[in-house]
Amino acid sequence: MDRPVSDREDPAQAHLPINPETLPRPLGFSHVVVSAPGKTVHIAGQAGHRSDGTLVGLGLVEQFDQAAANVVEALKSAGAGPEHLTWMQIFVTDAASYREALGPIGAAYRRHFGKRYPAIGLFEVQGLFDPDAKVELMCIAVIPEDSAG
Repeated sequence: MDRPVSDREDPAQAHLPINPETLPRPLGFSHVVVSAPGKTVHIAGQAGHRSDGTLVGLGLVEQFDQAAANVVEALKSAGAGPEHLTWMQIFVTDAASYREALGPIGAAYRRHFGKRYPAIGLFEVQGLFDPDAKVELMCIAVIPEDSAG
């Protein structure tokens, strides 16, 4: 094959996910996302904190769910939505626990972001700013020109 393989499920989707056949099959992420021209939105690290600043609990899945909800709220504040995500970095304090919880974490991901997958990286870190936080999400979204206000 002399071209990359697109996983575009929705032909109206502005951003083009590409997963070359020469790379391993991605599960829960895209290898490449080509952004449509538009307004770029950078989302700072979001952990599992409620609006009052308290952490939702000590469980990884619970914290991921809240962090994802926080990302969606941050996107909304910029006039964006989950469909505009092009890049996500996931920082966890225990990668083995993350792997063990892939099912419920995937369900939480789809509940907030749907079935579109930006380019995603997962990193195990020694700690996060809140010593009780187990996960933090950093994202970039691009609002396409035809929908940017």
